[in-house]
Amino acid sequence: MNVDVSVLGLGQMGSAIAERLISAGHKVSVWNRSKGKADGLVARGAFELDEPSEGWVRSDVCITMVADSQAFADVALAPHGGLVHVAAGRGKTLIDMSTVSADVSGQVAAAAAVGGVRYLRAPVSGNPGVVRAGNLTILASGEEAVFTSVEGVLRDIGPHVFNVGEGDAARIIKLALNLMVAGTAELLAECVALAEAHDVRRDKLLEVVGASAVASPLVKYKIGPLLADDYTSTFSSRLMRKDLALALESAAAGGVPLPVTGVVQQLLQACISTGLGELDFMALLIRLQREAGQTSA
Repeated sequence: MNVDVSVLGLGQMGSAIAERLISAGHKVSVWNRSKGKADGLVARGAFELDEPSEGWVRSDVCITMVADSQAFADVALAPHGGLVHVAAGRGKTLIDMSTVSADVSGQVAAAAAVGGVRYLRAPVSGNPGVVRAGNLTILASGEEAVFTSVEGVLRDIGPHVFNVGEGDAARIIKLALNLMVAGTAELLAECVALAEAHDVRRDKLLEVVGASAVASPLVKYKIGPLLADDYTSTFSSRLMRKDLALALESAAAGGVPLPVTGVVQQLLQACISTGLGELDFMALLIRLQREAGQTSA
């Protein structure tokens, strides 16, 4: 069933999500803080909003996909015009697909309950290419009735939809996934750096890695870019460092030590400090090469 949906936040992921919804036949409205990013979507039939709160006027469902916790708080909790404070939103559904802190998400949940807005946490695992290919994984948590009411919309965005429980369970699972992604990336970077320090060809190394027991889907996905020495961002070092900070914050709240995650976060910070922050998180390899005084293969 097609519904009216607003997508708020048109970075790489938000734009790809809006494209999927348009292709599925939904009536889509879009908003972004900086103008211009909506132009391609408008050309495909989307309506551009001037303010996030206008989403409730045109849509039954608002999806937020923004960069961080502060951006989500700005859109959802602003005293004047925040999505959970606007009367027009009463009885409608807010789906947040961003990666934000459980603390801010909890604040939004509390305010949404007061304001009569139904709220679902639905962070994602994947990148814009995965969204456009129709392979995105979506982790949803919140009230069962809210999930059921928008499950069709979620499946039009990506087919792998997991209802993981109540509250902010989806937030925690997403952070747990990303700390594994970051740790794998650092080990893959060290693997390549070690081999190349002994004049092993990168293509030969990665051929073996791709056929080995450690060849996870993530490792296989990164083989092509590594062979091409292509660090075009699918997920930047800066954003990965942010996600690890959220994971460490949640770990501290739960009294759980995450020693490896802490080290990888510091290594990503080193990437950012040397100008690699907007490159893909596999810039971890460039950092290692610089430290070793090597050039790329």
